[in-house]
Amino acid sequence: MSKNAGQLLVFSTVEDAATARRLADSLVGGGLAACVNILPPVTSVFRWEPDAAAASDAAVQAEQEVMLIAKTSAAAYPALERQLRDEHPYELPEIVAVPISRGLPGFLQWIDATTHP
Repeated sequence: MSKNAGQLLVFSTVEDAATARRLADSLVGGGLAACVNILPPVTSVFRWEPDAAAASDAAVQAEQEVMLIAKTSAAAYPALERQLRDEHPYELPEIVAVPISRGLPGFLQWIDATTHP
């Protein structure tokens, strides 16, 4: 594990900008994310069937969504995931965390200093 593996980028999508802003405010306001970027609408193409066994039989769908990218620390991630899952409007929200392997040291330190479990 690299010395900078303590910070994460967390991706999630929601149905609209208002929901994205509400979740971003909650995560940053609660100290669970140092920053959340809200990207303009993206098109998500997927199969959705709540029953995993039937997912391959589901029709391909395309929806407009808004992407959130949260910068957080590994220590704050479990609480961030819990809060995002609890406040997210989707039945099964996309919550994907990717380690930051390199970055400007001062920026990575800022993430650690502004987030807490």
